[in-house]
Amino acid sequence: MSDSFRTPSVLAPVRGPVLFADDEGFAAEAAVFNTAVAHRPYVVVGASDEADVRAAVRFARQEGRSVAVLNTGHGPSVSVSDGAVLITTRRMAGVEIDAGQRVARVEAGVTWGQVVEEAAKVGLAPLAGSSPQVGVVGYTLGGGVSIALGRAFGYAADHVRAVEVVTPDGELRHVTPQTSPDLFFALLGGKGNFGVVTAMVFDLFPVTEVYGGFLQFAGEDARAVLEAYRVFAAGAPDEVTSSVVFLRAPDLPFVPEFMRGRLTVLVRVAYLGSAAEGQALVAPLRAAATALVDTVGMMPAAQVAAIGNDPTDPGTAVEHFAMVGELSGEVVEAILELAGPDSGGEITLVNLSQLGGALGRPAGRPSAVRRDLAFAVFALTVVPPGVPGLEVDRGAELVGRLAGLDGRKHPGYLSPSDAAVESVRLAYDEATYERLRTAKTEWDPQNMFRWNFNIPPRA
Repeated sequence: MSDSFRTPSVLAPVRGPVLFADDEGFAAEAAVFNTAVAHRPYVVVGASDEADVRAAVRFARQEGRSVAVLNTGHGPSVSVSDGAVLITTRRMAGVEIDAGQRVARVEAGVTWGQVVEEAAKVGLAPLAGSSPQVGVVGYTLGGGVSIALGRAFGYAADHVRAVEVVTPDGELRHVTPQTSPDLFFALLGGKGNFGVVTAMVFDLFPVTEVYGGFLQFAGEDARAVLEAYRVFAAGAPDEVTSSVVFLRAPDLPFVPEFMRGRLTVLVRVAYLGSAAEGQALVAPLRAAATALVDTVGMMPAAQVAAIGNDPTDPGTAVEHFAMVGELSGEVVEAILELAGPDSGGEITLVNLSQLGGALGRPAGRPSAVRRDLAFAVFALTVVPPGVPGLEVDRGAELVGRLAGLDGRKHPGYLSPSDAAVESVRLAYDEATYERLRTAKTEWDPQNMFRWNFNIPPRA
């Protein structure tokens, strides 16, 4: 806790740390996974429970300050500037599993690794992100595409039963489709625009194993692999969730020798079915070229994060997203030209993920997540120490070309470069965006929650 003489009375009861810019621990409390973003708020409140969140929001309201919520896991942040109240929720880490009802209740700071582990103990699985470190709440508020079960069951947001949220007036509200349908709709897909989510209740699924893993090929085989994947994705049943990754690893000792300084292409796949059926589905991919690594086989659902094998240490990178309506020849050529073996190697990683399946159909519960896109493209360029980010930002050219083919965006696939209002608007169809603005005008007319992918209230 900061010096009590400086701590405003409304924040005095806060159990977690209240840190100002010159306090020890301020920078660490405000740190994020992608260190390309730095936060410089007026104060950081490390919430330990919903009462701390309410106090922080009420302080901001009393002082006429804006509020930001720090992402718990890997998700991209929008830089928070002086004057804002920044709330961190990592201490709110409670997980409760109801095996009979097949639901989980998680607090705001929980990561997917915690839920996967607890659910697996009773033979259940959540619609988890690609990394155990991904924060559950932020992921779900943008939709949430499971790396293993997304096309089979839909968005994580589709299976939320209730949300507990501190709205801009400082009140804690229990929101369901029955109690407050418009706010429930807005929260799930509207991201952090409507308050601070302190807890969430969502469905779990009786899945104990999948046929999954990745095939890794030499960069020289990129065209053959991508063309094979194009055919594979076109015929994939809903039970298959998959992606292609172009990865150019650094020439460093900790990298496996066959990858050092080279491009490799990975096809990541998860099939909700038998090994025999999975082998038949994946056979054309295996036939595309000689795999350097093949980990695809039956695996416990609790280990699906191994399919993505995401990095676990913070770093500095420039990120961009693009959405496409089909895996056309133009898309294939753009990826090969700007990230393939003859591209020059400026882009560290390009990830092409198939949507569709249950992700493309209306769900039983309302949400603002769009369902009319077939693939998501993520481009990441690692920034070496001491090099300005803009000098290595080559992913912008790729996503710019792909955006020229479609132009639509998605609330779950937005980077800091998409933070402008006109870019955020492209993440929703017109009717959904207007409904979100109506909810924003009702719940946050002063736009207190604006350090995000902002949906402004009407004047």
